[in-house]
Order: sequence, then structure tokens, then C-alpha cells
Amino acid sequence: MDSMSRRLVIRGSLGLVATGRLARPHIAKAAAGTAVVWRDQGFVPEEDAAFRAGVEAYEKESGNKIDLSIMPFMALNQKIISALTSGEVPDLIFHIAPTTILPQNAWNDKIAEVSDVVEAHKAELSPTALLSCSYYNSVTKRRGYYMSPLGQGTEPFHVWGDLVEKAGYNLSDAPKTWDAFWEFFKPMQKVLRGKGMRRIYAMGPQITTVGPNDGNGLMAHFMIANGGAGIVTEDGKLHTEDPQVREAAIKSVTWLTDAYKEGYVPPEALSWNDADDNNAFHEKLIVMDFDGSLSTELAMIKDRKAYLEDMKTLGLPLGNDGKPMPAQIGTGGLFIPKGAKNAEIAKELMRFFLRPEVMNATLKGGLGRIVPAIPQIVKDDPWWLDPSDPHRPPYVQESVLGPTVAQYNGFNPAWGQVNAEQLWGGAHADVIKNGMTPVAAVDKAFRRMEAIFARFTFG
Repeated sequence: MDSMSRRLVIRGSLGLVATGRLARPHIAKAAAGTAVVWRDQGFVPEEDAAFRAGVEAYEKESGNKIDLSIMPFMALNQKIISALTSGEVPDLIFHIAPTTILPQNAWNDKIAEVSDVVEAHKAELSPTALLSCSYYNSVTKRRGYYMSPLGQGTEPFHVWGDLVEKAGYNLSDAPKTWDAFWEFFKPMQKVLRGKGMRRIYAMGPQITTVGPNDGNGLMAHFMIANGGAGIVTEDGKLHTEDPQVREAAIKSVTWLTDAYKEGYVPPEALSWNDADDNNAFHEKLIVMDFDGSLSTELAMIKDRKAYLEDMKTLGLPLGNDGKPMPAQIGTGGLFIPKGAKNAEIAKELMRFFLRPEVMNATLKGGLGRIVPAIPQIVKDDPWWLDPSDPHRPPYVQESVLGPTVAQYNGFNPAWGQVNAEQLWGGAHADVIKNGMTPVAAVDKAFRRMEAIFARFTFG
């Protein structure tokens, strides 16, 4: 799809929302009210525009007013924490990556349960998204839905296909299993440096101690590939005592720290934030990256050659055991803080965005960086699998149509603290900077995980 036709698709999607043609059941207009809504800023401007269009369509249909504030990701996190602490909360929050905030605050009874909203759409929503929205409340002593999902996503591989060819390789020859796939890119570094690209590195894994998200997603997939997916199970239990889990962690930390020490990873990767590997990729300082969502590609969508020809998006290879490995999915959506003054309007807006046609138009308007939490949408609308776009179809296949598993945060809020403390990044740093063996670094991380999990008891 060329740039002009893509703009027409986006404009058409937003137009459907703005004109109200997406309305499925009509929202009864009672006495009009105003709800305060916060959301995180999109990685591309089109995301914000599409969300605003949806809000405007809801206002037109309902008669209610939405006081919408869009702010940067980290600023929103800080504002949410401050609001939940003070009790001065908005009515509704949309967050694309809420897993370090929602589980703990649902546990502490600071988020309103919205099971009545989610249950009505349970048959349509992906099982993985549903698991990502279900949390345990230590006050009520039961699980419930505390977020209404809008979209989901995972980490794909981002590759400069033109650099692979410049190094004399064919991407089609890449091995089909996890470690071998990563190893495929290492020799390219020497060849490309020999051709004048003296600052190039083979890969940009987020082995960061800073975070907040991408390093945890990286290790989650290394653990899955090495047979350690069961480190946390749906019953909320941690399984660091499992020899298979421990071995998977040791193999993962060993591979990543060896790649760093051997010089295949930029030295600054230990202190990268979530945007830094994207920037390194855009500057062609790394041949391959493994990073959340299509933001890497969409940031360069105006560079037609780079987007349509040079960059490649790839889903997951097989695990190291040769079996298909599931993608671990993050789910974003809407939630209501306890104490919201206009919770009924907030729920009404949740229901509006759960309509398949609204969800579809909103996420299409955002250029597909986030994929629908209702799988049928990508099956019914050919835009999602349009082969003229080289990035969206493989991403949709990985994130929606292929095997997926939920992040562990919904199983136990302790995992949110594990991620917030960057325990995996700390393990990498212990090996690289502090001279620990991978075994010792993993055992240290496991001891801290066990201490965190001991603070959360169910029932």
C-alpha cells in the first residue's frame, strides 16, 4: 500500500468514528455529565488522533463530555501513582502497558472491578487478553476483571534487510530455532565494519537495568525459548525451585551476557530505556532488534524506501527444543480508579470502545501499532493482513493469530514488582560488571523474587 492509499485508509477509519456511523446500540441520553479521562501518549501521532476521534464520537452519541488529557508514558505513570495515593483520581485511565500499576493496585482494592463490562464481551475477547485483565483483590479475596481491554501486542524482530544483504547474507537462510536465529546475525558485524560501518553492532537486546518494559519482555521470551515459561503459573505461584526453570534462566542470562562481552551489543545497552534501542536501530547502529510493537517501523513510515523495502518485521522462530513458542502478550486498556466521581460514564465509555467496529477503527487509525483484543477483527478486515504492508501481517500473525500466553503480572502482582526492580537486568549487570557467574547472578535474582512473592498470599 503506498503512502497515499494508507492515508486514505486512516482517514476513512477516523471518519467512521467521528461521524457516529460505528454506533451499534444507541447510548441513551440521560442528564449529561462530564468524565475526566487520562491516557498515555501514542508512539505515533495517529494513535492520539484516533483515540480522540473515538471520544468525540462517544460524546456526540451520549451527550456526555469527556475531559481528556494525553501525556507521555512516564509522566502518566507518575500521575497515576500520585492520584491513587492522594485519592484525587480521574474517572477513567487508558494505559497501553499497565502491568506495573494495575495488579498491585487491584490487589490493594484501589481499582474498581469492571467484570460486568468485560463479561458481556468475554466470548469475543482473546483468552490471553482476558487473563491479562483479571487480578486478585486481597480485600474481597477473589479475582475479577479490573481492566477493559482495547488492544494487545508483543515483541517482534526488527531487521535491516538491506544490511543483511550488504553483509552477503539472505534473511531467508536464517535458522528456525531461537539461539541459532540470534547467532545468525553475529558474523554480519565484522563484514559490515569491514565495509566502513565501523559503529555497527549485530544486535540490540535490551539487557538494561533501567527499563521499564522492553528488557523484561526480552527475558520473558528467552525464558520461553529455553523451557522456562512456567516460572509463574496461573495460580500465582513462583517456581524458582523447578530445575527446568532455573536452567532456562541460567541459559538465557549466559547467552545474553556472552553476546555483550563478545562485543555484539552496544556498550550502552546496560542503561537503555525503552526508546534507546529504537533510536539505535533507526540510526543503523544495529542490524537486528527485538522490541515491543511496530513503533520501530512506524516511526519511519514517511521514509517510503526504509519502510516498504529495507526494514523487515519477523515473528518468533521455534524454541530451542524445535517446538513452536508462544508470544507473551501485553494488553492495554481502560480502568477506573476507586473513588472516581463519574464511574458510570467511565463504564459507558469502556463499553463504547469494546464495540468491535470502534476498536477496529481506533487501532487502524493508530496505524496498527496495537492490534485488536478481539481476534475476529483481524480475520474480518483485510487491512490487518494486507500483504502490501511488509510489517503489519507478520506482527498480527505473531500477536493475534499465533500461539500466545499472558504476562505473569495478572497471575500475581509480585511479578510487577520483580519487573519494576529490573531483576533480570540486574542479573545481566552482575555478570558483566560485577564478575558474577550466570549461576550466581540467577540465584541472587531468584532469592529476591522469592522475597517479593512471600509478601503476597492468596485466599
